[in-house]
Amino acid sequence: MNEETTDATEEHPLEEQLRLAREEIVALTAARDFERDQALRAIAEAQNTRARLEREKSDAIAYAAAAFARDMLVVADNLERALAALPAPGDEALKSVVAGLEAVQREMLQVFERHGITRVETVGLPLDPMSHQAMVEVESDSEPGTVVAELQAGYRMKDRLLRPALVSVARKREEAA
Repeated sequence: MNEETTDATEEHPLEEQLRLAREEIVALTAARDFERDQALRAIAEAQNTRARLEREKSDAIAYAAAAFARDMLVVADNLERALAALPAPGDEALKSVVAGLEAVQREMLQVFERHGITRVETVGLPLDPMSHQAMVEVESDSEPGTVVAELQAGYRMKDRLLRPALVSVARKREEAA
């Protein structure tokens, strides 16, 4: 067998060289393809990283004040409660205090609006677990699952929820037996 291989190589040295050259070309082509694939993957990864960093940067700029806005929601809630708790103004001094507090509230809501902070819509809408937090179910003539009362306002900052609205949700009235 060894003699036959030697004889075939000696008889056709050019064919053997061609075979070896083809094998080398195939190996080099595979290596080139592998390196090209690795380079393309590295370029794609760099582009993805750049895009992700740009997105994170723009999000950080857009939502930098979110923590401050959440803290200010407590102030807005307390101002709303104070206005609701005041008796109907009888004398002029109380009327001016109420008017002043209402002006402060309007200004605060305008500042919220300028910064993309909006109140979550609630009453009369179906419960949306992405915006509402159901606190109580109450018997109602409304469609079951409909928000019937707002216990605490919810707010969004642009497209992100700062705080869900705390709501009461309708349930079907129970039939008397």
